[in-house]
Amino acid sequence: MSDKKLILSVRDVKVHFKVKGGNDWPWTPKKTLKAVDGVSFDLYEGETLGVVGESGCGKSTLARSILNLIPATAGEIVWMGRDLRQGTEKDWLAVRRDIQMIFQDPLASLNPRMTIAQIIGEPLRVHRPELSSDEVMKRVRAMMVKVGLREQMINRYPHEFSGGQCQRIGIARALILEPKLIICDEPVSALDVSIQAQIINLLKELQREMGLALIFIAHDLAVVKHISDRILVMYLGREMELAEKHALYDLPSHPYTRALLSAIPIPDPKLERSKQIQILQGDLPSPINPPSGCVFRTRCPLAEAQCAGERPALRRLSADTQSSCLLA
Repeated sequence: MSDKKLILSVRDVKVHFKVKGGNDWPWTPKKTLKAVDGVSFDLYEGETLGVVGESGCGKSTLARSILNLIPATAGEIVWMGRDLRQGTEKDWLAVRRDIQMIFQDPLASLNPRMTIAQIIGEPLRVHRPELSSDEVMKRVRAMMVKVGLREQMINRYPHEFSGGQCQRIGIARALILEPKLIICDEPVSALDVSIQAQIINLLKELQREMGLALIFIAHDLAVVKHISDRILVMYLGREMELAEKHALYDLPSHPYTRALLSAIPIPDPKLERSKQIQILQGDLPSPINPPSGCVFRTRCPLAEAQCAGERPALRRLSADTQSSCLLA
């Protein structure tokens, strides 16, 4: 990626929350929940970075911290050379023209009291107030056609659309400002498989056409492989592996990545029956009290004594792969 322009650099970002236990006394000190605990990555112009991991690992919290929807506790988020954590509200307003988000639940992310024209055109009214109403409507109609919605639908309300159509509306709203980066927070997890394919292909087509960079969060590793250039694997708020997609799927370096990949269904009944799934033992630890050293060691089949003493950082194993496993 060295030939492409670096647009986003995330360095040691942490998002911690103070929480009280259900049975704590009023004077009991609050505990720290470490939702994201030191994640770093770079994103280049036109690139798609997939982010995977089981539920509760901090994927969505990381995405929202980049947009300051949930403020980061520590670390650096550098966009086009500017550290966003040091910025004012006015600075954030300017940045949000370039960074938009597609949310997980297509219907819940749309205001039920607004028509599609109002929903898609709202970012223009906020960020481009100099545009006339006619110009806003012209751009809304053009964007609807681009994402596969008929112009006749422009005055309908969200409840009149299917899940896939609602997600297309969310995509249109995100694209209307012509951003440089779109953060996709599990945009297809609530949709049928056939509709998932349509939305993924639409995102890829729009990315080629508009030169977008994407951060694509998902559970479905097959979908992530289809759309991503590189993949970040997270577990309990920390990064386990960061690799180019073919390197990660062909030769995963972290035991957690191997366990995730072993669970991908194979569309061949004979191969599916004969494959071995690496079942992880034990329960997911609490982010309030994570294990010392490597957070995955309590469920890792390869764990050794050194894994408990030292917190591993991502280290480069090859040109395409970085891993936080001490034994890799």
